[in-house]
Amino acid sequence: MKTFIIEDDAGFGAAVRWCETREGDPTSDPKESERVEGVRALMEDVRARGDAAVAEITERFDHVALSPEQFEVQPEEIEQAYKRVDRTLVAALERAHDNIRRFHEKSVKESWEEEYEDGARMGQRVTPLDSVGVYVPGGTAFYPSSALMNIVPAKTAGVEEIVMVSPPTYEGGIHPLALIAARISGAARIFRVQGVAGVAALAYGTERIPAVVKITGPANAYVTIAKRIASAVCAIDKEAGPSDVVVMTDEKTDPRIAAIEMICQAEHGADSPTTLVTTSKDGLEAVRTAIDEIIPTLSRADVIRQAIDDCSAGFVVRNLDEAARLVNVIAPEHLAIMTEVPMRVMDKINNAGAIMVGAGTPVAVCDYYAGPNHILPTGRRARFASPLTVDDFRKVSNYVCYSRERLRRDADDIIQLANAEGLTAHARSVEMRR
Repeated sequence: MKTFIIEDDAGFGAAVRWCETREGDPTSDPKESERVEGVRALMEDVRARGDAAVAEITERFDHVALSPEQFEVQPEEIEQAYKRVDRTLVAALERAHDNIRRFHEKSVKESWEEEYEDGARMGQRVTPLDSVGVYVPGGTAFYPSSALMNIVPAKTAGVEEIVMVSPPTYEGGIHPLALIAARISGAARIFRVQGVAGVAALAYGTERIPAVVKITGPANAYVTIAKRIASAVCAIDKEAGPSDVVVMTDEKTDPRIAAIEMICQAEHGADSPTTLVTTSKDGLEAVRTAIDEIIPTLSRADVIRQAIDDCSAGFVVRNLDEAARLVNVIAPEHLAIMTEVPMRVMDKINNAGAIMVGAGTPVAVCDYYAGPNHILPTGRRARFASPLTVDDFRKVSNYVCYSRERLRRDADDIIQLANAEGLTAHARSVEMRR
């Protein structure tokens, strides 16, 4: 773990500069351009040849031979999935779904209109997107929680056509629990296809896979590049980087609880940054010791150890105000505040995707169950980006219905402004009505 002991303003400035450059610029990686061109070629192949290209790419990268007729998951396969999963696990998934739905329902914005005394009316119409494509990762792990977090807010927003794609990496198909999550959440159609090919199909459309107006879902580096390329023809939610966390502690924090929270994010991958910000130098050492004790007891110990060794950092700050200032620079995806009075610290935080307040709130409760979305801005994007919400699946149309009285009142101002910009046709359009 790289360690910073901040003793003066100069030390704080050095820590800030390190945090600002910590993530690095992926475009500076000499292999990045090769990856982009490789992904672009695959996507253009799907655009040109449709299902045939999707089948070939899926066999090439996922080693599963599927005919286009086998892409779509059939209802009877989902019924079989229910028979293969323990009922108590399905019930837990259903309760998580209900929590997520209730949370997202509270943020639904409604259309509004205002009518004026002169008869003019103005307002906004809020309507759902026509269609959404959801990518749910597969591979070495499966993520039914990602199906819930993508599909539930889309369904809550009123999207009628929700299409899910996921790699066929579990016995030649999609993991039964992910299929059940998709069914519970309300996906209209589900396809088992390779990640980049699936994103291309959702963007351009093929003979069997419909094009959508927006693609959402966390992904690996290659699928993230595919989403970036797809954004030229449809919307995407956000580009996602490695999962990250900041754990904030003081002298009263249990070091083992802080340690396990850092380990949880390191478990996602060897490139996942984990950060400790503490007011206690002894606390930092205790957390480091606890990490070393806990890692060997876990199933993904090798991945966790590499992430901790390569991507973790610890900052000993002078006080909690300074801790909050540093966190706002880091702008973490997850922030776990484990200080003695955590709410006071939270009030000072502006830049974080999700905030777990108090040592009794594991990040996992938000990842799986509590209700807030776990699809969050990574790589310091919390400075300007938000978690996935219902708003990501709705759009706004402004409307105006002017009265004759209001047009007569406002005409001179509008004509003058239009002429000032050299747009004389705009000015004429108002003059003719007046």
